[in-house]
Amino acid sequence: MALKCGIVGLPNVGKSTLFNCLTNAKAQAANFPFCTIEPNIGVITVPDPRLETLTQIAKPQNVVPASIEIVDIAGLVKGASKGEGLGNQFLGNIRSTQAILHVLRCFENDNIIHVEGSVNPIRDKEIIDTELQLKDLESVENKINKSAKAAKAGDKDASKEVALLEKVKEHLGKGLSVRSLEMEEEELKIVQDLQLLTIKPVLYVCNVNEEDVVNGNKWVEEVKKHATTENAEVLLISAALESDIAELESPEERQEFLENYGLSESGLAKLIRSAYILLDYITYFTVGEKEVRAWTITKGMKAPQAAGVIHSDFEKGFIRAEVIAFEDYVQYKTEAAIKEVGKLHVEGKEYIVKDGDCMHFRFNV
Repeated sequence: MALKCGIVGLPNVGKSTLFNCLTNAKAQAANFPFCTIEPNIGVITVPDPRLETLTQIAKPQNVVPASIEIVDIAGLVKGASKGEGLGNQFLGNIRSTQAILHVLRCFENDNIIHVEGSVNPIRDKEIIDTELQLKDLESVENKINKSAKAAKAGDKDASKEVALLEKVKEHLGKGLSVRSLEMEEEELKIVQDLQLLTIKPVLYVCNVNEEDVVNGNKWVEEVKKHATTENAEVLLISAALESDIAELESPEERQEFLENYGLSESGLAKLIRSAYILLDYITYFTVGEKEVRAWTITKGMKAPQAAGVIHSDFEKGFIRAEVIAFEDYVQYKTEAAIKEVGKLHVEGKEYIVKDGDCMHFRFNV
């Protein structure tokens, strides 16, 4: 289950700088391997100390971490919803992602001209929000027109759908994103089928100067206030600082550099982890001599569905799951020792997988 996030933002807010830092293989080689799929797409591994711990214990031939696909989405200007600039390409790219990393400029620098002439992250946020909302409004109106015909013909489900979509249309018309609209679970399923842009979860990334990276500034506080209305998270990062870190050769040098700024880890590490949990994903592990691997699943997933992430046959022929808690694996080191103390649990089809579970599946196809 791959997580795909799109980085969006107006020109000169630091979006491309962040993406370039993420794609710097030298800087991330110690913990976050990177590979390029296309010029504006990269795959970065999710930092997880538990995977490193399990690797040290099992000493496998191969290690496979969880990963995130990061897409640098360019071409957004006012009028993107009508195809201005690279608008259509931009909106197509963002539609294929599962979550949005929205970079906002929260720093002054006379040498970097803002496309709108001044620093104002709330205005910048609203420009992008408006373009996405206008595109969603177009999608919703098109769907209403199609469903209305079926409703007139007596289709009760179509009538309910039209009523729901009218509610979504009204919400968008107020300049509000669909993610902030309260809906029942059944309603949410209907709306999600439209692949609307503003229903995607968002993480606001405040790009600040180096001196504000710990405590933020007035602009960051404004962004936080607005983010609460959408139940969105806010992350502080300094693209300039991350660029400096990317130039350092060793993990030790990078750690020392971070500590000088009062930081325990890089902003990019926080960004990667925040993006991973944005969609309520968790990790389980498979551990063996040949391979230790992290598998991404949605929180609340049951054992057969989790097994299906490895291969569909595992889910179809699921018999049982042998489960060891991560903490028990660390304490007892070997499967034999874990069995001896009764810490290996045999679970059936209704078992809900927990974050950090080490699992072995029995199946028959």
